[in-house]
Amino acid sequence: MKTNGSVLIIEDDLWLAEQFQRTLNGAGFEAVHVPNGHIAMEMIDQSPPNAILLDVLLTGGTGIALLHELQSYTDVADIPVVLCTNLAGQIPLSDVKSYGVRRILDKTTMQPDDVTAAIRSVL
Repeated sequence: MKTNGSVLIIEDDLWLAEQFQRTLNGAGFEAVHVPNGHIAMEMIDQSPPNAILLDVLLTGGTGIALLHELQSYTDVADIPVVLCTNLAGQIPLSDVKSYGVRRILDKTTMQPDDVTAAIRSVL
């Protein structure tokens, strides 16, 4: 069965990550969840996703550090990223666009379908 693409969800809140994964899988994406940037880089090295859904504040590091690392590798630097964070109001898209970020979702105001719409918009 053909999917709409693969999405790597990098989120340390397990409940929220499961919601994102269920929503994206239900919309025809092949969504996989990892809880931190270290595991994310291993997954990206093995099989680069079509898009990344990234929390900024992660246990053991930040999403910003992961964005820096992704940009240091030419083979994965172009993967579109959607930030999903409580800090959305403090991060202008123009400040992170050069790191592959295409959209920023605010966890405090988003609706469940916003994740699917954001991923579709960057692919």
